[in-house]
Amino acid sequence: MKPKRKDRSAPTLPLVGRLSRMFLKPYYGKVGFAAVFMALAAAATAAQSELMQPIIDKVLSGRDPHALIPVAASVFGVFALRGVAVYIHSVTMNDVGQRVVSDIQRATFSHLMQGDLAFFHRMSSGDLISRMTSDISMMRTAIAEVPTSFVRSALTLLFLVAVMFQKDWQLSLICFSVFPLASIFIGRLGKRMRRISGNNQVELARFSTVLNEIFQSMRHVKAYGMEGFEAMRTGETIERLYKLTHKIFRVSAISQPVSEVLSGLAIVTLVLYGGHEVIIGHKTAGQLLSFITAFLLAYEPLKRAGKLNGVMQTGLAAAERVLALIDMQPEIVDTPDSMELPAAPPAIHLRNVTFRYADGRPALADVTLDIPAGKTVALVGPSGAGKSTVLNLVPRFYDADDGTVSVAGCDVRAVTMKSLRASMALVSQDVALFDDTVAANILYGRTHATHDEIRAAAKAAAAHDFIEALPQGYGTRIGANGVTLSGGQRQRLAIARAMLRDAPILLLDEATSALDAESEQAVQAALKILRAGRTTLVIAHRLSTIMDADIIYAMDDGRVVERGTHSELIRAGGLYSRLYGMQSRDLLAMA
Repeated sequence: MKPKRKDRSAPTLPLVGRLSRMFLKPYYGKVGFAAVFMALAAAATAAQSELMQPIIDKVLSGRDPHALIPVAASVFGVFALRGVAVYIHSVTMNDVGQRVVSDIQRATFSHLMQGDLAFFHRMSSGDLISRMTSDISMMRTAIAEVPTSFVRSALTLLFLVAVMFQKDWQLSLICFSVFPLASIFIGRLGKRMRRISGNNQVELARFSTVLNEIFQSMRHVKAYGMEGFEAMRTGETIERLYKLTHKIFRVSAISQPVSEVLSGLAIVTLVLYGGHEVIIGHKTAGQLLSFITAFLLAYEPLKRAGKLNGVMQTGLAAAERVLALIDMQPEIVDTPDSMELPAAPPAIHLRNVTFRYADGRPALADVTLDIPAGKTVALVGPSGAGKSTVLNLVPRFYDADDGTVSVAGCDVRAVTMKSLRASMALVSQDVALFDDTVAANILYGRTHATHDEIRAAAKAAAAHDFIEALPQGYGTRIGANGVTLSGGQRQRLAIARAMLRDAPILLLDEATSALDAESEQAVQAALKILRAGRTTLVIAHRLSTIMDADIIYAMDDGRVVERGTHSELIRAGGLYSRLYGMQSRDLLAMA
């Protein structure tokens, strides 16, 4: 994947607009429904301030017994209406918010699944997990909660301001002179919050990465006695998180004292001017108290806006990180005129292929090789020779910079990736197993296979006997990456998966390099069955495992330097012969 644009902070309104169009649009109906009850709650709040005048002038000062019941009933009705309206609005918007989180996670994950292999090699798993979980959860506030809270606050403010201007427009203008000052302060505060929150999210992603690395490598941590070192390294990350989180709180908390000072100035003005008006008889005490109540209720939404703005900026900082993922487009995609891979003999050919790493370093230089249909071809050579790069080009994990890679007579760039990869099965030294049952892991190669087909694949892979000996047989959960199984058992499950897939092309990437002699013998027997009748490309470290290959290519420094059978290459006395001799001497020395 490559980014479409630079990762930098976008203006708030356009960013909120984009998020709303992308994720909130399907729920505009529910938002509108909630808005009706927001308006009712806002009107009820304004009515509360209006009721202060009859409470003071008619009930307390006027002592009118006929006004007592109607005023009390009105107060109860207004509070009940506001309570019901707030409940319905809150429940509806919470449902929208949770739906939005689910939709964002689903959309982001689906987009990531289309990403290039190179993208996942560049990005740490901790960073991706952080963006998929904590960042998206914070986005909910920016998309659903904060905008609706702003609307509710704005409606409440509008109704209360109307009450205030209806009572005394001159006093209202004086009081609201502090609002522009508060708005400017809130705006500046929000920009700072966005920046600090972005840094905090980056640090959280690093923390997830560190934890993931440590937990996956716990065996080595303990073997090398590095518990103290890892505790210190993790403690430093936790300390940075503490400082950033505390800084976010400090910046957010600044709005409270500033708001209190500004509201205090306005209240002082109200007391001085309004009190004078009551003393000289121009206003009643009920009118003044009703006005003061309306002002205090009106100032609450403004103070709340300061907090909401901080929460929104935190959500938008997280949203920028998630949108950066969504905006990344894969470089390896199907062309508009790509076709299905034909049902032809699955021969593989590389012609004058050159491939360079992202930093420009060459990995392959003018490589040409042939893998005939139904034959086994092995790639051997020292580390860094380019063997894995050749294998990765066949299923289009990467694209060649120059030259062509063809399968079944078609350039791999001219066929759909789905049909291309459906023709292949991969077994590598790094076995990928999931924390699920044995059956589910074998089914990963072909999800709709029957139980009889699963058992047949396991028997062909020499895995059936040890599976049956497990506590629940094929229904036994094997832990993360098959942690409860031995290395040989994990490899045989991977072979059973490839057996079940029954693809015409088999890619073997050093499938036995990490096994002991007994396990290797069992796995090699299973692989021999699997290779029968299939076009097989093998990367081998142990040359004894590919002596029966139909063709062996010896590679060095990104080039093919030798080609032939085992006996032919031994007689040639070149690179292959030297590598084979070295391994044979090592085996004799160990014996």
